[in-house]
Amino acid sequence: MLSQALLLACAALPLAQAETVLGLYIFHRHGDRTAKATPPANLTDFGYQEVFTSGTWFRDQYISSTAASRISGIQPDLVKLGQLSASAPLDNVLQSSAIGFLSALYPPVGSGMDTETLRNGSVVTAPLDGFQLIPVEIVTSGGNSEDSAWLQGSSGCAGATTSSNEYFYTSDYMDLLNSTMDFYQGLLPMINGTFNTTTATYKNAYTIFDLLNVASIHNSTNFNSSDLLTPSTFSQVRTLADHHEWNLAYNASSSIRAIQGATLAAQILQALNATVTSPKSSPKLNIQFGAYGSFTSFFGLAGLLPVSTDFYGVADYASAMVFELVTNSSATPFPAPADISVRFRFHNGTTSNISTPAAYPLFGQPATVLPWMDFASNMSAFAVGTQAQWCSACGNTTGVCASSSSGSDNSTGSGSGSSGQDTGASAGSGGMSNAVAGVIGAMVTLAVILLVEGLVIVLGGLRLVSKKRLAASPAASTTGVKA
Repeated sequence: MLSQALLLACAALPLAQAETVLGLYIFHRHGDRTAKATPPANLTDFGYQEVFTSGTWFRDQYISSTAASRISGIQPDLVKLGQLSASAPLDNVLQSSAIGFLSALYPPVGSGMDTETLRNGSVVTAPLDGFQLIPVEIVTSGGNSEDSAWLQGSSGCAGATTSSNEYFYTSDYMDLLNSTMDFYQGLLPMINGTFNTTTATYKNAYTIFDLLNVASIHNSTNFNSSDLLTPSTFSQVRTLADHHEWNLAYNASSSIRAIQGATLAAQILQALNATVTSPKSSPKLNIQFGAYGSFTSFFGLAGLLPVSTDFYGVADYASAMVFELVTNSSATPFPAPADISVRFRFHNGTTSNISTPAAYPLFGQPATVLPWMDFASNMSAFAVGTQAQWCSACGNTTGVCASSSSGSDNSTGSGSGSSGQDTGASAGSGGMSNAVAGVIGAMVTLAVILLVEGLVIVLGGLRLVSKKRLAASPAASTTGVKA
C-alpha cells in the first residue's frame, strides 16, 4: 500500500521541463590558412574543410529538425535570415571562413525546393542546387588581421598597443629573448628565406611558429632542413609562441591590453540581451568569425586560465566559443529573464562528431550554467560596447574618436590616456555600454517588481489563482531593455 501511495504521489507531481536552447552566440576562428609571413594570407582547401566540418556539427546539434539541442523555433532547412546574424571583419581569411561555415550550417536545399514559378508560368531553378545565400556583415574592428604579424596590428587602440609594447621591457621578455637566442638561431636553416640572424629571435616567436606550422602541414616535399623540425623542437616553438602571445593579449594589471576581448564581450552580451528582451524581432543565432587574439584576451578577462591550461595557448584553427541561452521553463511564451541561464562551451580546433565543445565555468565561479542576471553582470564588468567608451578607454583622439575627445561619456569610467596603464573603462571601474547597463537595469527593475508584488500578496490578503479559473485575464506585459 505504501509503494502504491508513493507512486500515486509521484504521478501527481509536475514533470520536470527539459532544457531548451533559446539562442546561441558562436565566436569562431578561421580555418587553416597560408602563412602570415607571406601576405596576403588565404584560406586553404584544408581550412575550408575545417570550417565546413564545424558548421556541419553545429547544424546537427542546434539547427536540423533532429538536432539534439535544437534552438527553439529556428527554421531547420530553409534559412530565415531574420533568425540568424553572421559577421566577420573585412579580411580574406575570416570572410571566406564564415561563408564556408554557413554553407554547411544551411546547405543547398536540393531538388524540389530549388525552384520558383513566376507569374507568367516560367519555372526558375536556383543555381548550385539551391545554394542558400546568407549575408556576412562586416565587423568594423579586426580588418586584415590575418595579414598582420602584430597581435594589436588591427585593433586600432592606442592604449592597447602601448600596453602590449610594455611587455618587451619586462624581465620575463628579456630573459626569454636571451635564453632562447641559440634555439632560434638554430631554426635558421628552415626559415632563412623569411628570417635572418637579426629577426630569428623570441621577439618574432609567433610569426616563426606560424611559418613552420604552415610548412609542416602543406609542404608536400621536405622544406629546407626539415629534418631539424623534430616533435620536441616544434613543441618548443609552439610553447614559446603561446607564452609570447598571451603576454601581448592580456595582463591582469592592464586590462586595456585585452581590448579585443572587452569589445567581444560587449557584442556577445548585446546580442544575447536582444534575444532575451526582443525574442520575436531579434536573431536566435549569432555567429562571428575572428582572430586568435580575441580568444586569448577574452580567456584572460573571463578568468578561464585557472580552469584549464588549454586556455593559455593560441587557439587552434577553427576553434569555437559557444554561449548557449537556455531555460528549464516552457519556451512558449518566451520565458522571463529570471528563468533564463547561460552556458559557456569551448572547443580547441575543428568541432566534429568525434570531438565536441565542452562546458567550462566562467568568472571564477564553480557552475557551468549561470543565471542570466549573473552572466550579464559579470560580462558588463569588462565589456566595452560604445564608440565613446572605446575611444576613452584606448585614449584615441583622432579619426572616429575626434568628436569623442572633446566630451566624455559618463558610462565609460575614468580611463583616459594611451599610457598603457589600466584605463579602468574595460574592467573594475564600472564602465559599461548603454546596452550593457540596460541589461543590469532591467534585472534590477524585475527584482523590484517581484518584491512589490510579493508584498501586495502578503499584506493585501490576496491569493494566487490559476488562469483557467479566471473568466478573463489581462494580457501579460513584458518589460525589457533594447540592446
